[in-house]
Amino acid sequence: MTVTIGRRELLAALGGAAAAWPLAARAQQATMPVIGFLYVGSLAPIANSVAAFRKGLSEMGYIEGRNVALEFQSAEDSARLPELAAELVRRQVAVIAAPGSTAAAVAAKAATTSIPVVFGIGQDAVPEGLVASLSRPGGNATGVSTMNMELGGKRLGFLLELVPDAVRIAMLVNPSNPATAAFIADVRAVAATLGRQVEIVQANTSREIDAAIANSVQKHLDALLVGTGAPFAQRRVQLATLTARHAVPAIFGDRQYVEAGGLMSYGSSVTDMYRQVGIYTGRILKGEKPAELPVLQAAKFEFVINLHTAGLLGLEVPPTLLARADEVIE
Repeated sequence: MTVTIGRRELLAALGGAAAAWPLAARAQQATMPVIGFLYVGSLAPIANSVAAFRKGLSEMGYIEGRNVALEFQSAEDSARLPELAAELVRRQVAVIAAPGSTAAAVAAKAATTSIPVVFGIGQDAVPEGLVASLSRPGGNATGVSTMNMELGGKRLGFLLELVPDAVRIAMLVNPSNPATAAFIADVRAVAATLGRQVEIVQANTSREIDAAIANSVQKHLDALLVGTGAPFAQRRVQLATLTARHAVPAIFGDRQYVEAGGLMSYGSSVTDMYRQVGIYTGRILKGEKPAELPVLQAAKFEFVINLHTAGLLGLEVPPTLLARADEVIE
């Protein structure tokens, strides 16, 4: 027997199916694990790093929108981090990823003892209270340490090889970073053994960075060592441009500054750190416990020189320094 469906009935049937499709999609999305991403500053300047985080997730089989969702919480003011971390906890995310900022990692850890936290920081996680030990974190947090905050003395040495007559060194730091005091102490200790003076310059915003560089130039400081952390990573193009414009020899902690026109950098790969945070986040989603995942530490460090910028500054890079560079940008 043939059943004839009228136009009205057909449209009603199709309409019901069409209505069911978005409902099914929403239901699928509701069952996806949600990853909270906590960060200081705007996400736009770190698009490559966020892409590396997604790549790490994909290596563990997690694709945003397909079987996992991401919720980004970021603020220019680090004082808002506890509020944003608490919001992620209220939304019961499966994991909180906090790469690129010690302050974000600390805020996430303080907000919850049950939701796993995966951090990416530039220094030892033990003194910051994030883990009990590097090999056995023991709590709800683990992650990656680039150790970049502990390389200030090494960067100063490279800077003085290029500018051996530099006596007064400006050191640009972020006062909101919990590790800044230790960073300053390390650089000052090395500077004292080399008979150099270090003047601390603090900045957090674009305007403060402008003022800090201008102040260093007015004081006729000989060179600049730029600290690490989210506020400076956000403004790496600004820093590279200002130091070139004012002919200030400067060294940075990440190659991305040199790619933007900065003079030199020494440190581990920040992009790879974000990727590793993504991998650890995926492993935790698969059921591994942060307490049992050792904190990863950078094993490879890159020394990068921008030879074009050196020429603009009237600096001749010694062959011995060029020979030690992992990459020379011409």
